[in-house]
Amino acid sequence: MTVLLRTLPIFTLLVSIALPVGLAQAQTQAPPPERAPDTMAARVLACASCHGAEGEGTSDVYFPRLAGKPAGYLYNQLVAFRDGRRKYPPMNYLLDFLPDPYLKQMSEHFASLRPPFPAPAVPTVSKDILARGESIATNGDPQRGVPACASCHGSTFGGMEPAIPGLLGLRANYISAQLGGWRYGTRTAASPDCMQIIAGLLTEDDVKAVAAFLSTRPAPTDPAFAKRGSLPMPLVCGSQPN
Repeated sequence: MTVLLRTLPIFTLLVSIALPVGLAQAQTQAPPPERAPDTMAARVLACASCHGAEGEGTSDVYFPRLAGKPAGYLYNQLVAFRDGRRKYPPMNYLLDFLPDPYLKQMSEHFASLRPPFPAPAVPTVSKDILARGESIATNGDPQRGVPACASCHGSTFGGMEPAIPGLLGLRANYISAQLGGWRYGTRTAASPDCMQIIAGLLTEDDVKAVAAFLSTRPAPTDPAFAKRGSLPMPLVCGSQPN
């Protein structure tokens, strides 16, 4: 009993010393990390390094602006990348296992964004080439059966619901690469593929001229796209349902 009594104060002292240390350790533990918000804006941040935080595009001329394009167009492109009709390995890989409903949500998110357009490109081609590009874009080339870009994409080249994209805010190299992809079959759309038909009628010089002209167009005062069916399309397009 005497031994027990003598040890009790020592035990009590040890407890009194250890207790504050334990509390201090608990207080210094890092709080649990905050969870990212479960929103589509947070989920598509993986797209930001190539397409910008709001889909506005980046300094890389081959990564296009996504913001404000019709949701139907964006959805068609995501499906094309996922299913291999458009070939770019990073996009093919990222979209490989995403289901249609999720791709539609992504498309609607980017379609709703309205970041500012970039400044128009400074022309690097002659006035004659720009004039040729403007002629094809606004009037087409009837003698060769080439319709005007404006007949489907609108007089301001803003696009039309549900699946015809705007052509502004894109760099000349990107536009040229996409027309080339259609011409040579490395980019395809649902049949009948009207863009493949039209691009096949263009020469290399035509492509250069159209791309240069469109890249120098100023930002539209109204970035909204035309209502569905408001433009008399010259061809039937499988990706643009009537």
